[in-house]
Amino acid sequence: MTAASVPDGRTVVRALVALKLRLLRNGLRRSPGRTTVYLIGGVVGLAFAGGIAFALAMLNGRYAGSANAGVVLLGVLTLGWAALPLFLFSSDESSDPTRLTMLPLRPGPLLRGSLLAALIGPGPLISLVLVTGAALSGAEGGASAAAAVVGVPLAVLCLVTLSRAVAAGNARMLSSRRGKDFAIFGGLAFALLVQAANVGSQSIFGRRGGPIDLSPLKPIASVLRWIPPISAADATHTAGQGRYAPALLQLAAAGALLALLLRWWQSSLQELMVTADSSTLEVARGVQASRGWRFLPRGRTGAVMQRHLRYAWREPRAKAALFTSIGMTLVICVLSVVQGWSSVYLLAMTGTFLGLQMLNLFGMDGSAFWMVAATLRTPADARDELRGRAYAVLSYAVPVAAVLGLVLAAVTGDWAGLPSALGLALAMLGCGVALGSVFSVLAPYTMPADSNPMRNAAPGQGGLILLNQFGSMFGVALLALPVGGYLLWALTSDGPTWPVLLVGPLYGGLIATLGIRLAAARLLERTPEILAKAIER
Repeated sequence: MTAASVPDGRTVVRALVALKLRLLRNGLRRSPGRTTVYLIGGVVGLAFAGGIAFALAMLNGRYAGSANAGVVLLGVLTLGWAALPLFLFSSDESSDPTRLTMLPLRPGPLLRGSLLAALIGPGPLISLVLVTGAALSGAEGGASAAAAVVGVPLAVLCLVTLSRAVAAGNARMLSSRRGKDFAIFGGLAFALLVQAANVGSQSIFGRRGGPIDLSPLKPIASVLRWIPPISAADATHTAGQGRYAPALLQLAAAGALLALLLRWWQSSLQELMVTADSSTLEVARGVQASRGWRFLPRGRTGAVMQRHLRYAWREPRAKAALFTSIGMTLVICVLSVVQGWSSVYLLAMTGTFLGLQMLNLFGMDGSAFWMVAATLRTPADARDELRGRAYAVLSYAVPVAAVLGLVLAAVTGDWAGLPSALGLALAMLGCGVALGSVFSVLAPYTMPADSNPMRNAAPGQGGLILLNQFGSMFGVALLALPVGGYLLWALTSDGPTWPVLLVGPLYGGLIATLGIRLAAARLLERTPEILAKAIER
């Protein structure tokens, strides 16, 4: 390749910025619904960020230690920008540098163009608003204004560079299946952190209109304010107090961090451009059939069960759905314990959420569903197909419900209520299996072509997703009403609750069997439509 074939640096920068703008425009032009959701989300995000910034500015001068609140907010914002690419990396294709590895680009122009492109979008704008509010929380006088002119843009630039440097440094790991697995656990950890922040904010800002107490933030802020890029925004507070040398030191620390991040980002880009992916260098190896599946039923039911369990463990979207259901239950249980309203009967959520794993069974297969469709010749084949998938869901849902029930009983001390709570959970699990089977046949929807674990449907499927999700949740509550109604009567009238442990699983099994039979009766005639939905991209 000659030097003339390598594009000029300015041309590369302009092309990357134009590419980012075109990606945004084309993404919004895919459907009116997508455009509406994007615009509404952007406006709501900006309004929320503006409200937080205004609240921080109002704290200044009214509460002692108001600057500490801004410093802690910047700490959370920095953690978010650093962790975001680790579990949402594949949702933003413009942040994936591996897509440019085959182009004749030098690292320097690629770095400048990528940085300018990264500054385009609602994320940096919302961060700019939040950083400005944090800076105003401790501002005082003209010196603070002068420090803010430098510190606020520097902090935002550091945040964006930090995110892209982390993404580039872990690009190949995040593009692999293990990276997508890590993304799933990262998302669950993020949900737990959000709940922890919610509990912490209630203790700081008081409950039921109580007084605001910012004193717990002081020891945390005293450390965070010297950590860049937080130090850049906090320099406004330091300069406002007349301590100009420490303020300059805070700005210099942020500038040094920006230089190090840019250096790391550039070296990562250079390595990606010149180093082959190790996954392409592996030699083919024979795959030995596993002997650990002998406990499964024989015939088609066992084969389907094995295939579904492999999906649940290996397919990123299936794994994301499974661990999200378990994670939502754990988050609500932990929050209930912290806030003092926990009950062993929260176990019923486990049956509901895990029963929803039966939704859109065939959409997860994608184009591979044609192999399944080709073998569906008789009603017995259809029943075995649905029964195998239901057994797979039950094989992990029942143990999870039992373990979580023991934990809830130990935390709440309500061991007497554990049997009835477990019976109700199993009844709702069976109802969820039944409704999931029916909705999978009557209302399938298309899964996206990529393997992004954070995307569970292709664009334009909003109505079907709402029908599946909310219809199933309300349907489970209605179908389980006989068991739940008896339990409510027994609890309010001091009647026996132990029959629920016996009736619940039997009732759930009966409803699940009936739902599978009804779905199987329609599966054969609707196979062409389901196949069209499965392979549509």
